[in-house]
Amino acid sequence: MLKIILYPLSILYGFIVYIRNMLYDSNIFKSTEFEIPVISIGNITVGGTGKTPHTEYLVKLLKKHVNVATLSRGYKRKTKGFFLVQETSNVKNVGDEPLQIKQKYPEATVAVDENRVHGIEKLMEDKNNAPDVILLDDAYQHRKVTPGINILLIDYNRPIEEDHLLPMGRLRERVYQRRRANVIIYTKCPDEITPITRRIIMKNVNLRPYQSLYFTTMAYGNPQPVFPNQAAEAPDFESKKTASIMLSGIANPTQFRDYLKSKSNLIDEIVFSDHHNFTNRDFKQIEQIYLRGKARQPVILTTEKDAVRLRFAKELSDEVKSQLYYIPVKIKFLDSEGKSFDKKIVGYVKDNRSNRRLHQRTNQM
Repeated sequence: MLKIILYPLSILYGFIVYIRNMLYDSNIFKSTEFEIPVISIGNITVGGTGKTPHTEYLVKLLKKHVNVATLSRGYKRKTKGFFLVQETSNVKNVGDEPLQIKQKYPEATVAVDENRVHGIEKLMEDKNNAPDVILLDDAYQHRKVTPGINILLIDYNRPIEEDHLLPMGRLRERVYQRRRANVIIYTKCPDEITPITRRIIMKNVNLRPYQSLYFTTMAYGNPQPVFPNQAAEAPDFESKKTASIMLSGIANPTQFRDYLKSKSNLIDEIVFSDHHNFTNRDFKQIEQIYLRGKARQPVILTTEKDAVRLRFAKELSDEVKSQLYYIPVKIKFLDSEGKSFDKKIVGYVKDNRSNRRLHQRTNQM
């Protein structure tokens, strides 16, 4: 019954998106191309493909060579306009993901602006610390900017060929729009993919000559305290006997849940929506669930993104804070594909950075 109701809405939504893309493709709607190298990272579905870990991978890769800046809209922040993110910024003002990136890589410039064109222009105004490359986070549908490299992320566990347009499904636009991508990455893959599975995926993707295909998996690190000054003894993941409570506010916690089950005795879980802003009621719920399992001495395990928001939680008791840990995550390319990807990205940035500086010197003569 619900599908019958949602199907006409999906048709209407798809028509609107089609018209919008057609207007950009025909240059009726203008897209701005900048002299500075711009790399877009995004997806074709709603949430949960690992954009932030992939953006962080690019920051770590490129900061060894050039000045890096990231720009996003700062999803669910309470402010508007352009903001430079500081390590001490309030998550409500800049958003959880930008603050996470800044705290992890303080040497990188991190900014938020719902108007990406304006945001890039503001970043380029800084003559003392001008970026050499700008990473646009979650910008696959933001066609007002023409990126030099467009990276499309697809969740390996949720094939887009079997999905439907919003609101009936999770697709933001039709599958054939992956043609705009220069790089396609299947994320959240198992550690190994059989050759036949790769061939099936490659056939479904139908790569164009200008496109490259890669596969990545999530690599989880050791638990880290959300409140280091109040932390109890770190949980023991070696014995798999540690009682744990999962606390998550991400789009798709399935893989995180599976990881915790493989490393601990998961006795309870508290699940919120993606980018959830925690309230007093939520903190009371966390306290109650912790107390319910206290006899088993549980540790509360959360995601890296949730930890950014939870650090502002003054309402939690000292006991809960002492048992609250997050699991850091990074991406890892399967086989030796990372070398090829790194070479492509670094080469693009260095070549276009050199061309830009040559163009600037020519104009100054």
